[in-house]
Amino acid sequence: MMSESRRLAFRVITSAGAFAFCAFCTCTASAVEPKAWVEKNLDDLQVLYRQLHASPELSFQEEKTAARLAEEFRKLGLEVATGVGRHGVVGVIRNGAGPTVMIRSDLDALPVTESTGLAYASKVTTKDKNGNDVGVMHACGHDIHITCLVGTARYLSASKEDWKGTVVLIGQPAEEIGAGALEMLKAGLFTKFPRPDFALALHVDSSLQAGKVGYRAGYILANVDSVDITMRGKGGHGAYPHTTIDPIVQAARLVVDLQTIVSRENSPFEPAVVTVGSIRGGTKHNIIPDNCRLQLTVRSYTEKVRKSLLDAIKRKANAVAAGAGAPEPIIEFSDATPATRNDEQLVERVVPSFVRALGTENVVQVDLSMGGEDFSQYGLAGVPIFMFRLGSVGIQRMEEFARAKKPLPSLHSPEYFPAPEPTIATGVTAMSTAVVDLLPVAKK
Repeated sequence: MMSESRRLAFRVITSAGAFAFCAFCTCTASAVEPKAWVEKNLDDLQVLYRQLHASPELSFQEEKTAARLAEEFRKLGLEVATGVGRHGVVGVIRNGAGPTVMIRSDLDALPVTESTGLAYASKVTTKDKNGNDVGVMHACGHDIHITCLVGTARYLSASKEDWKGTVVLIGQPAEEIGAGALEMLKAGLFTKFPRPDFALALHVDSSLQAGKVGYRAGYILANVDSVDITMRGKGGHGAYPHTTIDPIVQAARLVVDLQTIVSRENSPFEPAVVTVGSIRGGTKHNIIPDNCRLQLTVRSYTEKVRKSLLDAIKRKANAVAAGAGAPEPIIEFSDATPATRNDEQLVERVVPSFVRALGTENVVQVDLSMGGEDFSQYGLAGVPIFMFRLGSVGIQRMEEFARAKKPLPSLHSPEYFPAPEPTIATGVTAMSTAVVDLLPVAKK
């Protein structure tokens, strides 16, 4: 059957009226549309998914995961490069003159011990970067992302007669620590390989029903900064606190003082979060330690707010120490990940493709999130980017939790798991359709 072109008129109006457009696009009607192709090939993709889920690896330890992805690419005849930014994988499909589209998946898992009870649940344990024994789990859905990347690669390889251009598919390490994208860019991702005109990525959503995708133009994910603070003091016997400078009391005071940064120093119209996720100090009931350590995550959107938050954290920590007559605290900033901003024009081009492939009722606008993603680095490198949300929760599970009046397990939870069949099918269909519609139609 010869490929034909369709004209699609589509209008999206949000309830807030914040993002509205009328887009007309020329979309490719493939000899085998992605949705139909996925239905015939979904079983093999689910097998791959279960294998990936059962074999997770931590950030910058993704050796076996990268090798498996490279193997899948080679089977399809792609140009394949490995070791790009440590364990990064790049696969290239060249199919004549035309634009270049990059599709990105992340490879790494989290130091979480899985408690889903799935037959294919991860039982992997390993050492983290500090030498601690930890369980390992794909609690953020990167196994789904890899599977969708492979599925999209398979579809594009099988339908070369319907599109022209170049597709670059990358498996990126270390997204969970916000480091992998920069490592791949530093290793020459945009110089040694075709530089993309557009970059796409999907990310599972733990609150969106499987079968749906979510989009947002402009900012969608936040700046992320990690802060380590060591409050220092003078240790001694717990029975004689007057002979010590107690760092635990300093830390307790600091936790309270930090709460006033967002509530009293930041504009209520600017999103911001300062969370103390860990506080550790001491070894025994009756010993006052020499120091107490706190770990913070800080979220914002604009650089102005980001700088204001970090400056305030440093000021308040120093003030607490000065008030206690203690040595100046040690303050370390790390894992900085910039906010993710979806290119408005690219979103406007791609969303009608989603609607055509999935139906209007399955394409929804989503809210801003204070989560973070280093996919943003590709946008800062000058490439228009669009990351969309992939619904991953089965309708029955959503109803069960609703009846129990319990919140659904979030990403990074040991209880989170996607509904594989509809999630993979929707992800591959949406991504494949978007890529083909961004590329010119092959001449027959």
